[in-house]
Amino acid sequence: MRIRISHETVYNYDQPPNGVIQNLRLTPRNHDGQFVIDWRVDVSQDCRLDEHEDAFGNISHAFTADGPFSTLSVRVDGEVETQDTNGFVKGAVERFPPSLFLRETPLTMPDPGITAFAEELRALPDSAETLGLMHTLMDRLHDDITYDTDPTNSGTTAAEAFTLKRGVCQDATHIFLAVARTLGVPARYVGGYFHRADGVTAQEAGHAWAEAFVTDYGWIAFDPTNGMCATDAHVRVAIGLDYLGAAPVRGTRYGGGAETMSIAVQVDQAGRQTQS
Repeated sequence: MRIRISHETVYNYDQPPNGVIQNLRLTPRNHDGQFVIDWRVDVSQDCRLDEHEDAFGNISHAFTADGPFSTLSVRVDGEVETQDTNGFVKGAVERFPPSLFLRETPLTMPDPGITAFAEELRALPDSAETLGLMHTLMDRLHDDITYDTDPTNSGTTAAEAFTLKRGVCQDATHIFLAVARTLGVPARYVGGYFHRADGVTAQEAGHAWAEAFVTDYGWIAFDPTNGMCATDAHVRVAIGLDYLGAAPVRGTRYGGGAETMSIAVQVDQAGRQTQS
């Protein structure tokens, strides 16, 4: 599938800041089943984009924009050719051994509820088979965690979302990571985009899912929000131990007043005429 993506983040300031420093993880890489045909990053202010690779091998861009300005926008546009690999992740940049992804973070720390849920899964008859166990975990989270944009935010932990039984894709992914690591399975956060089969192209944000390392198979991508392994509808952009390690935009500003942010994402099949 050839997927066309547009992602714009706009900041508005009630008092112009003196400057802004941003780090972007918005550029996908090539790997088996994914080929970047065209990709462009634009910033509304006059500044230099410095490209580098972070510790995980994600393509990052950093910039400093000097103020004053009342609005700042960051926009990416591009096309990616994808193929369904049945969730298997091959040919990606791997900087660390899988064992690193057993490490807990503040966003993925298990609480007694998550630990009890992990032990419940461990007690299942087929729990000795890791691949089946990860599928069961994904299916349970898909059934048990209601998609809801209201109760959580970027700082919500896996434990908080698990207690609420509600959240967005980031929350379901954090719970997956917390449970998998409790079970001794390396797992990592993936940020990217998802092409919806129902024809809806406008989205409120990018997408998130998890990858778990299964011995004899390697890394396999599990999307608990949609209840499926990653397919050619998924565009993989960045990985990390949690959301903070793969966040599309992170930064700081100095000076100025209150800030509001809006995000507009369009994910569509290239060549298809969008219906209004």
